[in-house]
Amino acid sequence: MKKQTALNLTLGLILFLLAACSPKPETPDPNELVRQSVAATLAAIPTTTAIPPSTPFPSPTPFDLAGLFCEYHFCIGHPIDMAFFDVSAQQNPAAPSSYGQGMIAALNANLFIQVIWQAAPGAADPEFMLDLILGEVDIREGNLDVKLARGMNVMYTAITSTATTLLPFGGAGAWTCGDRVFAWKVYSPQAESAGLLFEEMLARFTCGL
Repeated sequence: MKKQTALNLTLGLILFLLAACSPKPETPDPNELVRQSVAATLAAIPTTTAIPPSTPFPSPTPFDLAGLFCEYHFCIGHPIDMAFFDVSAQQNPAAPSSYGQGMIAALNANLFIQVIWQAAPGAADPEFMLDLILGEVDIREGNLDVKLARGMNVMYTAITSTATTLLPFGGAGAWTCGDRVFAWKVYSPQAESAGLLFEEMLARFTCGL
């Protein structure tokens, strides 16, 4: 009996030491989670659906942002034939987008739009969100346009992308609003339309202020 008890104590001690030496789970980096979600969203862009040849694209092409998406205590304009979906919820149903952090996207054969945001009280420079949404597949083109619009610090840049050959051009912007920082990106079939789309979107944007 004493031998059995000693054996049990020895085994228990070994298990305890193994557990103590096991690597502790690291707290996930929120920025890395966003990057992974961005990559997953880009992977969902259709690469085999041809752009309808009957749709003309004169230069420049204004898009009608008659649609208005209002969730998570902000509203943002979008083309009426596109609907935003919650990328965060699609990747992890247990952690959908919320007021403090999220990602939505919308796409059709002619456009891909993505919006991300996160709480950043006191942040005045939104460029870190611009870098985050661009990732590794987008390249800035030209100068970064920085301005103050309706009390929001705003920056915008034209981009080219290797995410999809059907929509090689685009633009990306970031801005502050209240205690949050937002970033927006679009892929389009022509370079000129992205800037117009950003300006129209920003004119209709509100965040509960």
